[in-house]
Parts: sequence; structure tokens; C-alpha cells
Amino acid sequence: MPFLSLNPVNFRNLKNETIDLLAREVYFTGENGQGKSNLLEALYYSAYGASFRTRADSEIIRNSESACALHTLYREENGSTHTTSIKIIRNANKIDKKIEKDGKILHDRKELINTMPCVLYNHDDLDFAVGSPERRRFFIDQSLSMYDVLYIDVMRRYKRVLKNRNLSLKNKAFDLIDTYDAQLVQNGIEIQKKRNDAVFSFNQIFGRLYEEVTGIDGVSIRYCPSWKKNAEVLPSPSEVYDIVHSHREAERVMGTTLTGPHRDRIVFVRKGSAFVPTASTGQRRLLALILRTAQAVFYTHATSKKPVLLMDDVLLELDPEKRRRVTTLLPDYDQLFCTFLPGEPYEHYKTDATRVYSIEKGNWKQI
Repeated sequence: MPFLSLNPVNFRNLKNETIDLLAREVYFTGENGQGKSNLLEALYYSAYGASFRTRADSEIIRNSESACALHTLYREENGSTHTTSIKIIRNANKIDKKIEKDGKILHDRKELINTMPCVLYNHDDLDFAVGSPERRRFFIDQSLSMYDVLYIDVMRRYKRVLKNRNLSLKNKAFDLIDTYDAQLVQNGIEIQKKRNDAVFSFNQIFGRLYEEVTGIDGVSIRYCPSWKKNAEVLPSPSEVYDIVHSHREAERVMGTTLTGPHRDRIVFVRKGSAFVPTASTGQRRLLALILRTAQAVFYTHATSKKPVLLMDDVLLELDPEKRRRVTTLLPDYDQLFCTFLPGEPYEHYKTDATRVYSIEKGNWKQI
């Protein structure tokens, strides 16, 4: 059980006081805008050093304050106890952020990976079903980044090369393109292989879960790489070079890179046809929910560790039977945190191990 206590200081509108979270299941209940999601955000920030609600660290500092901090004490399954401390200072022209784990300053957020793995369910997950190709790629990349530090490194290298290649195309510095192509292909092939393997693993989990909740069989995830030989086989390096070179003239005109992992597509299919365009709103919402459950199972299969689940008002739009099925099929977790509005019949979900807090104006009270 990882979380023993969380102490936010000037974090959003939360009060500056330690909250004891030593329970396998913790529910936060209260009206909208009272701070329930802020508590989940604080937990997520402790795990990854970043927010799921904003990319601007300055936004999480309480209004009128110049700094905020999070202090987290947690315990792993093997009994090892750790502390994480994150401090953010708002200066005139920049934001300074310092992350410490067990008193050691971390110079890269990736050093938090595998420390406190969280799987977050929230309303924005619907983008994975109906949003842009970029959002679907993000989901697969996030699933891999939760445990694979090498994947984080190769993604960073690819993005850096892609940025430089696009600048060269835009500035008509075509003499540099061959050099960038070698790096683009090397890193891009590694990304596509890992994505392809991840989607294969997801399909061993996802379709079965979706059928159990909805009764709809045969739904799967299809990976459509931008560099492809055919529907089943990824191309060899020489074939990728041929694909890249075949777009060279068009790229000179367009001023941007037209092929590569940044243009891969991920689609949901059923019996060979695209599933999302004909799916109902409820079916799409369940698609996103079950993707998160599959992500948690995928993580456990890859690491043999149980994740922490953060569920932010994601059951609201489901009828009682669908809620029951979703909660019944939740993966094995180390801890579960849920937010609910007043009137939610969480008595049907809670157990003797559940702790419930009422949240109002950033304050909490155990009930």
C-alpha cells in the first residue's frame, strides 16, 4: 500500500495539512469545484512530477502565492518506505521545480518511473475513442512509458530529430536531411516495434473486457504505422529508407516531415470495420474506461506490480448495471482512489477497507 500521507502546501485550493491515506480504498465525495480532483491531481503529481490537468506548473500554485509543495510518504508492497518532495517556485520570468526522492534530488522526471505507478481514469479519456490520432498515440506511448525508461529515451530522441528535420525543411537546408533521416529511421523503427508489440498485448486483454461489460464481441485495436510493408509486417530498415525518400520532394514543398511514428494511427475495429463511427455515446465512453482497465492489466503483466487507480467521476454517465460491471472488472490494484458527487450510492461499492472523506472548499473530513 503506497500512500501513507500526503501534505500539500499552497497546492491549488487544498488546505495546508496532512491527509492520512492509509487505506486500500479511499473515496472523496463533495460538490463540484470543492477540491476532489485536486487531491487526485496531487497524488498523480507525486507519482509523475507532472499534472494531468495542465502542462503549466504555475497554474497549480494557489492564487497570490509564490510557491507550492507536495510532501508524500508512501510504502511499497515489500514494506519499503519512501518519501517524495516536490517544490515549485514562481519567479518573475520562469518556474523553478525541484523533485526529491528519499532526500536525493532528481534531475529527470523519468527517475520517478515505477516508484508509484498510477492509472488515471477521467473524462478526457473519451479522446482516446473519438479524439485525434495524436491522442490515441499518446495513450499507447503513456502505457509504455509507465515502466519502460528506454522507451522514454527513444521517444525524446525521435522528437528532437523530427524537430530539427522540420526546421531544415522549413529553412530549405536540404543538405542536412540525409543525416537526420538516418536518426529518424533508427529511432522510428524502435518506436514502431514497441508500439506494435504493445497493441498486440492490449488485444489479449481489451476485447474480452469490452465484451464482458457491453456484450459486444470482436472489438479490437488496430495499429496502422505510417511506415508499413503490409497490414501484418513492419518494414525493414532499407524499406523504411525507401518510404522516407519517396516523400522527399513533397516534404520540400510542404516544409514538414510527412511520414514516421508521429503520423501513426490507432483505430478500433469490429469484424474488419471501424467501430467508433457507428458506436453509441455510451459504447464510446465504455471504450475509454475499459482502455484504462486494460492499461492497468498491461502494466501488471509487464512488471508484476499492481498499480494505484485514480478514478475521477468517471462512473457518472453509466447506468447502475454498467457501473456494477465496470467496478467488478477493475484490475487488481494496490490502492484505489475515487471521487463522487453527493448522492452517489458508493455504499454499493465500498468495503470494510474503504475510507471516505467529505471535501468542501479544499478541506476534508473523514465520514
